[in-house]
Amino acid sequence: MLHASLPKPTCINQTLITVLDQCKSMHELKKIYALITTLGLSQDDPLVSKILSLSALSDWGDINYSHRLFSQLHNPKTFYWNTIIRGYSNSKNPNPSVSVFIKMLRVGVSPDYLTYPFLVKASARLLKLELGAAVHTHVLKTGFESDRFIQNSLIHMYASCRDIRYARTIFDGMLTRNLVSWNAMLDGYAKCGDVISARGVFELMPERDVVSWSSLIDGYVKSGEYQEAMVVFENMRAAASGTKANEVTMVSVLCACAHLGALEQGRMMHQYVIDNGLPLTLVLRTSLVDMYAKCGAIPEALNVFHGVPMSRTDVLIWNTVIGGLATHGLVKESLELFTEMQIVGITPDEITYLCLLTACAHGGLVKKAWDFFDCLGKHGMTPKSEHYACLVDVLARAGQVADAYQFISQMPVEPTASMLGALLSGCMNHGKLDLAEIVGRKLIELEPDHDGRYVGLSNIYAAEKRWDDARTMRDAMLRRGVKKSPGFSFVEIFGNPHRFIAHDKIHPDSEKIYVMLKFIISQIQHDTNYENLENCMYDMKDV
Repeated sequence: MLHASLPKPTCINQTLITVLDQCKSMHELKKIYALITTLGLSQDDPLVSKILSLSALSDWGDINYSHRLFSQLHNPKTFYWNTIIRGYSNSKNPNPSVSVFIKMLRVGVSPDYLTYPFLVKASARLLKLELGAAVHTHVLKTGFESDRFIQNSLIHMYASCRDIRYARTIFDGMLTRNLVSWNAMLDGYAKCGDVISARGVFELMPERDVVSWSSLIDGYVKSGEYQEAMVVFENMRAAASGTKANEVTMVSVLCACAHLGALEQGRMMHQYVIDNGLPLTLVLRTSLVDMYAKCGAIPEALNVFHGVPMSRTDVLIWNTVIGGLATHGLVKESLELFTEMQIVGITPDEITYLCLLTACAHGGLVKKAWDFFDCLGKHGMTPKSEHYACLVDVLARAGQVADAYQFISQMPVEPTASMLGALLSGCMNHGKLDLAEIVGRKLIELEPDHDGRYVGLSNIYAAEKRWDDARTMRDAMLRRGVKKSPGFSFVEIFGNPHRFIAHDKIHPDSEKIYVMLKFIISQIQHDTNYENLENCMYDMKDV
C-alpha cells in the first residue's frame, strides 16, 4: 500500500521539469540535480536535456559543470553534443567547442545542421580564419551548404576574420536571403571599415530593423565619420518604420557625440534613452560617462557614475571616469577616485594604470608616475607601449627630457611615434633644441609619410634661425609627395556641431564668419571700442 501511494514516474518527471523551469541559479540547479540522481533519473532524456541547456546556456550557467554532466551520459545524442558546443561558443573561451566537435566525430556521432553554426560562431569569436574555413569544408562534405542558418553564420565569420570578399561570395550565392543575411553582410562591411559598401547594402535591403541601422551607424563611427553617424541616427528616428534605438545603437551614437564634442546632442541622446525606457545598463552608463567627460561636462559625468550602485560597477566604468578627470587636469580627484576604487574591491587593470599615468602627466607627478609604472609588474601585468609612451610624456612635460631619452633608449620595446612625439614636444617646450633635432629626425625615419614630422623638424630649425635646413624639410616633403593636412576644429552652436578649417570657404556662413573675424582682428589691433565688438557679436548671433 505504501508503494501504491507514491507518485507515478511520469508525474515525478513533470514535477521536476516544472521545478527546473523556475530555476534561477547554479546553486539551485545543483540541488535539483542531486535529487534527480538520488531518484535514479540522471539518464532521463527530458530531464538531462533541460539540465544541460540551463547550465550551458543560461546567463548564470556554468559550461564546465554542464560538460562534466555530459561526460557521465551513456551514448549522448547529437542534441546533447550541440548543447555543449553551443555553450562553449558563447563562453569566454570558445576553444573547447572545437575539441568537443572533434571528439563527437571520433565516437561516430553525425553532426546536423545545428552543429555547424555554433562552430562557425566560435571561429568568428576566436578570429581564426583557418578554423572557420575547415568548418566550412565539413559543411560542404556533409551537404549542408544550402542551409540558410549556416550560410548566415559563415558570412559573419568570414567578415569578422576580414575576408569580406568570401563573405560576399557566399551572400551572392544564396538562393534565398532573409533579414539576418542582409544584416550579416552589412555588418561585415561596417566592421571592415568599408562604409561605402555597407551603405550600398543598406540601400538595397528590402526591409530594415534596429540591427541594420545600428550596424551602419557603428560603421560610420568606427571610420571616424561621426557627423554622418548622427545623420543616419536622425534618419532612423524619422523613418516610416518607426524603428527605435536599442542599447547597441545608443552606445555608438554617444561615442559619435563624444568625438564631436557635441555636448547638447549628447544630452539629447541621454534624454532619448530615458524617454524611450531603455534600461540604463552598465555599458550604457559607461558610454554616457565617457561622452560627458570628453565633452568637458565633468559634473554630469560624475552624476551618471555615482548613480550606479558601487556593488554593480566594473573596472571599465571606473577607468572611464578616472581617465576623464585626468584628461581635464583634475589630478587630485582622479587619484582619490582610484583609492575609492580599491576600497570597494575593484581590481585595477592595464587601462587603469594608463589613466593614472595620464593624470601624473597633467599634474607633473614624476615620482608617483614611476610608482604606478612599477605597480604594473608587481601585479603581474606587462607594460605595453602605451604605458611607456605615457611615462615618457610625464618626464618630458616635467622637463626631464634627458631622462626620457635615456628611458626610451633602454626600453625592452621599440620606440613608437607617440613616445618620440611626446619627447619632441617636451624638448620644444623646454628649449632643448639639440635633442629635439635628434628626436625629430628619428620621427621622420619612423613615419616618412607623416606631414607633421617634417613640419615639426622644420619648426625646430626655424626656432634656431637655420632657414636653409628648414627649407630642406619643405623640399623633402615635396619630393616624397607629402602634403600638409589642414588642421580643423569643432564647435557646437545651439546643439549643432560646426567644423572649421583654415581658409575654408565651404561653410554656409563663411562670408559672415570672415567678416566677423576681420572685425575682431581689427579691434584687437586697436585695443579699443570693445562695446562695439560686443554689439556686433550680438547682431551676428545667428551665424
